[in-house]
Amino acid sequence: MSETEDNGGKIAEARLWRDNGWTARVIKNDDDDGWAVAMTPDGQVEPALVGPWTMGRDKKNPKPLDTAAFNTLVKTAAEFVRRHEQQLHATLHQRVEIDHRGERVEVRLDIEPDEENPTALLRAMDAGGTLLAEVKVPPSFKLTRGSASKWAEAGFGAKVG
Repeated sequence: MSETEDNGGKIAEARLWRDNGWTARVIKNDDDDGWAVAMTPDGQVEPALVGPWTMGRDKKNPKPLDTAAFNTLVKTAAEFVRRHEQQLHATLHQRVEIDHRGERVEVRLDIEPDEENPTALLRAMDAGGTLLAEVKVPPSFKLTRGSASKWAEAGFGAKVG
């Protein structure tokens, strides 16, 4: 039995649910004889998460989606997306602390991703948050305590590495 609501784009069907900013679609698993469920955030073309789905009682067709399963899938997919965004942020915005001339210095690497022309800035800040130095570096620059200390020992000059 299919229950489709036209208001707000909400859909509740055995193999397709849409609500709360997400669409769950039960699909044939290409890797085996089973089924998978693809979770796609509204406005996106590609699913954010694809995972195995349970077989129905006949061991041939998928188990139908229901409210509880959909809500669990939304929670799982949203957490997966959140962790991915946190990991991306951590990759693009790195920081280490070093001791330089008896003071704590925080060195930050901020990468601005761009398919054609990515850029990166390396900054040094004192304990009070005052900017000590800022230089452009290649986005491939590896920020470590060692590379930050070498930069500090060189007087935070424009040449890094």
